[in-house]
Amino acid sequence: MLERCKTAQERWGGVHDIIDRWLKQRQHLIESWVTLRDLEEYTQMDTPKIQHLCELLVDYVSVGHFNVYEQLALEAQEFKDDSALKLLNELMPEIDESTEVALEFNDKYDTQKHVSAQLEALPCSMKTLAVVMAERFQLEDRLIEELHEAHSEKSA
Repeated sequence: MLERCKTAQERWGGVHDIIDRWLKQRQHLIESWVTLRDLEEYTQMDTPKIQHLCELLVDYVSVGHFNVYEQLALEAQEFKDDSALKLLNELMPEIDESTEVALEFNDKYDTQKHVSAQLEALPCSMKTLAVVMAERFQLEDRLIEELHEAHSEKSA
């Protein structure tokens, strides 16, 4: 998953500042998840790491919804690219579902009290989050490739 993130960043990084920053956020999110995944067992001492993952997760999905997807839609509208808008509309329900999973994870683990109450469920929650976010990353990469790159070529 981390290698795929690096590939996407190399491919689209710098093409647009918003996307570049967002891909860096994605990388930090994955690194935080890997750090937690690699622990042999979870204890209350891991709460700050878990809360950090929650913060990165909410920031990442928020930037996607309120900046990146909006920017891609604006580009598609500017270029009168109906197929790009159609793709965006097709993929957004799946992306929205992954947002719900991310927010549920955050709600479950965002405070010390929540971590204490749900610590035993963390390994399962981490696996679910990884699967859902990996699928989301693929959808987002497709959006970037098919919308932004196509428009970059047209503007060149």
